[in-house]
Amino acid sequence: MTDTVQARLRAGMLTGLRDGGVCRFSAIPYAEPPVGPLRFAPPQPARWQGPRDATRPGSVAPQLPSRLRGAMGDFEAPQAEDCLHLTVWTPAADARRRPVVVWLHGGAWQSGGGALDWYDGAALAARGDLVVVAVNYRLAALGWLHVPGQTANVGLLDQECAIDWVLDNIQDLGGDPARVTLMGQSAGASSICAMLARRPRFGRAILQSAALGRGFRGSAQAAALGQVFLDAAGAGDLEQARALPVERLLSAQQAPQVIAALEAEGSRRSLFGPVLDGQVLPADIAPALKSAAGRADVLVSYTRDEMAAFPGGDGPDCALASEAVFGAPSRQWAVDAAAQGRQAWLARFDVAPTARFLACHCIELPFVFDTLAAFAAAPMLRGLPPTQAAALARATQRAWIAFIRGEAPDWAPAPHLQVLA
Repeated sequence: MTDTVQARLRAGMLTGLRDGGVCRFSAIPYAEPPVGPLRFAPPQPARWQGPRDATRPGSVAPQLPSRLRGAMGDFEAPQAEDCLHLTVWTPAADARRRPVVVWLHGGAWQSGGGALDWYDGAALAARGDLVVVAVNYRLAALGWLHVPGQTANVGLLDQECAIDWVLDNIQDLGGDPARVTLMGQSAGASSICAMLARRPRFGRAILQSAALGRGFRGSAQAAALGQVFLDAAGAGDLEQARALPVERLLSAQQAPQVIAALEAEGSRRSLFGPVLDGQVLPADIAPALKSAAGRADVLVSYTRDEMAAFPGGDGPDCALASEAVFGAPSRQWAVDAAAQGRQAWLARFDVAPTARFLACHCIELPFVFDTLAAFAAAPMLRGLPPTQAAALARATQRAWIAFIRGEAPDWAPAPHLQVLA
């Protein structure tokens, strides 16, 4: 049975929904809508006041279809630039101070959303007596376009703004701001690594399939690619780009000259992502990331056949590319963290239901969230016996919850590698 529930925040009263033992508060703004003059600009903290309906999901950031839909399936969600929201699942909006986990979704900084059904936090919140927070942030050009003289990496600043909101407000939603874990997958995990190189306000992180082997673009390289993009969109400068319909910005990502420039780069990176601009992120990131590994206890995971999820990823180079982009950097992060006195655990997902997708990128997600029903149409899971799926979800959540609660997963610390299948 679903009924309404209320929580009193400093900004005003929130009305959410209670379903069974978990309350959900949807589409809570953590920043002002990034529209008009705020398009491409750093986030401005939300200023809403008074009662707010948080019973309905909000929009995800404007985006093109994901290149991983062949493995994961597709999702339906409304899109809008007014997307800087977060969703909270909590056992109760009371004075108990529960551990908090903040989820940053993947999607190569081009696609995805925080509160998709794939990432429903209800099971995790109920099973672990946790508060789960899922964050939207700006994607593609809207979050990661680099123009010299303008603030770069505003999508990363969105994520940090959301974390600030959590630290300031989560105690009114049953959470403990002193016990916050950041959890991200793919682009979300790489973003957490970048934040740890900046000004971390958290001391625990779960890094799932961080693609650190691809690295980040330097300022000049990102600016050149950004100019090709602006030309394709028909914008002479950033001010003109602010006035364009968002559909024009999305279609420009697929312009022939943009695709040609990206292919000429030869890095296999996404069109947009974090930029080593020397201000938001250091120009020389390697030593900063090595030091960053010592700033948080970590649970690091990756999948055995990461690249098999991507178009053309099932070729003979799949194993080598998976290891270079995901596997080796993941293990190194855990080793570097342990060497600097941090607790660190390592896991690899080897569950491989299909011969095409194997143990591919994203294969762990339905088990982390126990959202197998939401992934029912995912080609990567076809043929997986329900009993095996349920057992792996229980084992995965048991380990993840233990870490979020400040305890140890039930295996040895890094460099030991726990195989989950």
